[in-house]
Order: sequence, then C-alpha cells, then structure tokens
Amino acid sequence: MKKHNFSAGPSILPREVIEETAKAILDFNGSGLSVLEVSHRGKDFQAVMDEAVALFKEILNIPEGYSVLFLGGGASMQFCMVPYNFLEKKAAYLNTGVWAKKAMKEAKGFGEVVEVASSADANYTFIPKDFTIPADADYFHVTTNNTIYGTELKGDLDSPIPMVADMSSDIFSRPVDVSKYICIYGGAQKNLAPSGVTFVIVKDDAVGKVSRYIPSMLNYKTHIDGGSMFNTPPVLPIYSAMQTLRWIKAQGGVKEMDRRATEKADMLYAEIDRNKMFVGTAAKEDRSRMNICFVMAPEYKDLEADFLKFATDKGMSGIKGHRSVGGFRASCYNAMPKESVQALIDCMQEFEKLH
Repeated sequence: MKKHNFSAGPSILPREVIEETAKAILDFNGSGLSVLEVSHRGKDFQAVMDEAVALFKEILNIPEGYSVLFLGGGASMQFCMVPYNFLEKKAAYLNTGVWAKKAMKEAKGFGEVVEVASSADANYTFIPKDFTIPADADYFHVTTNNTIYGTELKGDLDSPIPMVADMSSDIFSRPVDVSKYICIYGGAQKNLAPSGVTFVIVKDDAVGKVSRYIPSMLNYKTHIDGGSMFNTPPVLPIYSAMQTLRWIKAQGGVKEMDRRATEKADMLYAEIDRNKMFVGTAAKEDRSRMNICFVMAPEYKDLEADFLKFATDKGMSGIKGHRSVGGFRASCYNAMPKESVQALIDCMQEFEKLH
C-alpha cells in the first residue's frame, strides 16, 4: 500500500533526494568512501557546501552582501543567537504561536522585548493585523508559518526597522524579498533536508554592532568568516539540502513551488469547507498552505479516533493534529505530490459516505 507522508517535521523529502543521499552514504563521488566518513574540509565536501550556498542564493534571489550559513542547534538555537547578535536595547516580536513565543522568551534575556501583537487569546487561530512596530527597536521578528496552528504570513511585511524571520516551515514555498531582512533562519527538516542542520541567511553588515561579548560559536561573524566550517558542520543533512535545492531548481524554482502550494492547499481546504464532517481551525484569510489543520465538526466529534484509524489504514501517515490543538494536520510541504492530497480528499469523502 502506498504511504502518503503528511508529517509536520521531520517530513517528506523528494524521493530522488533520498535516493541520491542513500547512494552517497554508500559511495560519495565515486571515492569508495561514505559521505559519513570523509573530511568536511576535503575538496569533495567543500564542493557540496559551495554548491548548496550558491543554489540557496540563486533560488531565493539573495542580494549581494548576505551570507548563507549551515549550522547546528535547530531554529531553537537561533532564538538566542538572533538577540545575542542583534539586540542592543530593544526588539519587537509578533506573537503568532508556540515558536514565536519561545523566540520572544529567549530575547528577554538580552534586552527589552515589545510584543507588538498576539493572537494567543484565540489559540493562535489568526495572524494579528494593524499593529505598530516601534521605530526605535533594533529589529522586528516574525514567524512566517505556524506549524501547530496552521496560519501563515503569505508575503513579506513592510517594516520601518530591519526584520528577522523564522521561516522553518515555509522556506522555498514562495518568493521572498530577502532585502527586507537582516536575518532569515529555520530548521531544515520541513522543506529542505533531514533534521540536524539549520539554515541562516544573514546580512553581513548587520553583524558586529552590539556592544556585548558573544561566545565564538554563537557569533554569526565566526561562521561567516569560517564559511560554516568553524567547527565540523552536519555534513549529511547539508548534502541532502544540496540535492533538494537541485530538485527545486529543476522543478522551476520558488515560483513553481508557490503555484503548487496554492493548488494543493486550495484542493484540501475546498474539501474541508464542503464536507459537513470537518471544520477548518484557522481564520480563512490566514490559512497556511504548508500545514492544513482541521477538526471533526461538533456533531461528529466522537468519530475523531475512527477517522484517524480509517485514514491511517488507507495509507495516510502523520495526520494527527498537534496535542495542543487536537484534530488533524495535513502538512503539504514542497515534496508532497498533488496525488497524495487527492488521496486524503478521497479518504474524507469515503468516510463521509459511511456515516
């Protein structure tokens, strides 16, 4: 039976990326050695790093004066690295979910943090609008896609101050105006690579401005100067990331990923809205294209476990909603084929006919 992988992360990767990575684990570049056992400073792996960085810059149209870094520690490490490197006196944060809240908590250790707006009172079911960003803050931080609650910023906001964004779960799903940001970061395990590597796009002239001492490993300048090789980088996920970036480019880049993301999301949301057994949880104007969250309608609430079993038996994997929200979550990242989304829709319609 075909499995349809809707996991929120670590999540689906293009099949050819998995196959190419598997080959490199057995024999890297015809060297007779595994990519797991070669020096990260050898010319073969340096070529991987160089290509991954070059593709990152090309696909996202990153302007001159920015570095692309591949680091460890996940996006959670960036929650403290961002304020360590950029927060001198005050920072502004938009609170749109658990991860935004965690980023804000870390920043409070480095200076004043202004919460410009929050949707916490509504269990983060929408993205706040009409807020004021303090013009005297060092930066404004946003989380562009909220995996747990299924809300998404679908474009770059206008800000009077430099922006920082956590794009863990929607990077490469749409064009981004990188020039609006001094830093974009994310865990790779949703749209880019297996877990274990974190990407950071950082504006070179934005670093080195704070007055505090920054430990070497937490200083962006260390990693810019070292080309992500100050210490041993997570070589295997970087190799997979390079393969994914090749795949994205071959498929037509972020413009094509954007088109596919909208097409898949529109299909599934249309079924959620049509089917009397299910209800979407996010405000319609803020619905995520990456993480589609829904629950059973109140009158069918007692069938939740039944639908989960029914869908799982049909090959739908990873659709159980996050414990803080319940219900279901279908994560439709770039590598998710339209056929899998259709299979889930068929499943929902079949369940509806049975009840």
